[in-house]
Order: sequence, then C-alpha cells, then structure tokens
Amino acid sequence: MTNNWSEVIKENFDSAAPGYDEHAKLQNAVAWRLAKLCSIQEIPSGLWIDLGAGTGFLADSLERFNPNQKVLRIDKSPGMLARQKEKASSKLWDLNSGLPAFKHCPTLMASSFALHWLENPQTKVEEWFSAIAPGGWLALALPIKGCFPQWYQAAAFTGMPCTALDFPSSNSLLKSIPKNAIHYKKLHNFTQSASEVPSLLKAIKKIGGQASKEPPMGITYWRRLNDAWQRSIKKQVLLTWKIQLILIKR
Repeated sequence: MTNNWSEVIKENFDSAAPGYDEHAKLQNAVAWRLAKLCSIQEIPSGLWIDLGAGTGFLADSLERFNPNQKVLRIDKSPGMLARQKEKASSKLWDLNSGLPAFKHCPTLMASSFALHWLENPQTKVEEWFSAIAPGGWLALALPIKGCFPQWYQAAAFTGMPCTALDFPSSNSLLKSIPKNAIHYKKLHNFTQSASEVPSLLKAIKKIGGQASKEPPMGITYWRRLNDAWQRSIKKQVLLTWKIQLILIKR
C-alpha cells in the first residue's frame, strides 16, 4: 500500500464521519461484542487503548462494561475523532507509522474494523502484541478473507473483477503469535440485505469503506453485476461479512 492509499482511506472516513454512527450498525454491534468478551477476562487496569477508534464504538463499550476504566482512542481521521463523546481521551495518529510512545505499556490494546485498512496487518499484530505489558491483552475484530461471497460469485459470472477489498486471512494474522497466547478465536457471519446491489454497496460508502485497489467501474459493470447477483427467496440481494474475533494474552 502507498501513502496515497492511506490518504484515500483517511479522506473517505473523514467524509463519512458525520453520518457514520447512523449507518455503521454492524460495526457498532461487533464492537459491543468484542467489548463484552473483554469484560469477562481478567484484564489489568492501566492504559487501555482503542486502535483505529473511529467515532468511539469500541472505546465507549469498553468504558460502559468497565466504569472505572478510561480508554485512549487513537485514529488517523480527525473527522472521526471529532465525533468522540465529550471529555473522551483521544490522539490523532497514523498507525501505519507504528505506535506512539506511551509512558506505560498498555494492559489492553483493542481494535475493531480497523486492522484490515493498515499496511501489513500481520506485522501490525506482531507489533501490537509485543507492545503489551506482561499479562495484558490484545483484542481484535475485523473482516477477513471469505467476506462477500455473493459479490465474488456475481463478478465471476460476469467475467469481471470483484472490486471488494482483499481482506487478510485469519491464519496469516496469527502466524507469529504463540498458540498458547490465543485465548479466543471465533468466526462470526453477518448478512446484510437490500432490494438492489447499488443500495447494498452504497451502505459501505456511507461509512467510508469504499476504497478499492481496482480501477473505478462504469455503470455497465454495476448493471451487469446487479443482474448476476443471486437473489434470496424474498427477492433480496445479500452480502455476507465474515468477522474474526480474537483475544490474545501476553
């Protein structure tokens, strides 16, 4: 990925920030689920961080489950950080540049729907794991390879490329993590529906997730894709996300 790619992503999320909370229902639900998983672990108090915090779904949920614990929110998008709740602690930072310097090692680093946007996600997992205090935790939630099978199937039928983001695989992310450090690893499927493909994919754009490595496609592409997309019994087009949740203890 290039710096230009990183800037495109930031600009997309900046633009989407005002309406993000309204449209990012899946992201909110996953963040809550990850925070709930963290709440039943014995995570030491100290420095807790939400990496790629966006508007604060995960940090807010972590603080609701742990009323005496504050969470530092880190993100590259000023538009997203501007939507944080009042008095939230935040830091504007590009995680592609590594982690900022911390006075103390974090006892929890958590990230939801952010890791897949970064350069070399596997390297980031290694970096984050190494930065945690002994006995601390790394909590991750992200879409992985295998997402959007309906989209890939329709594109293959038309003989045209699928413009969806190429997500990392679960195995590649954890390749360098000791197996005994992985305390939770579960794949969750979430399916969204709409009457037509443009409406389905427009929902991704509304939350800033439209960046693609493929060149822009014209109206003919989208019409052919819409015609080839398999419908449900209720004549709806479906889009399935595969979301990996992971808890790692140092």
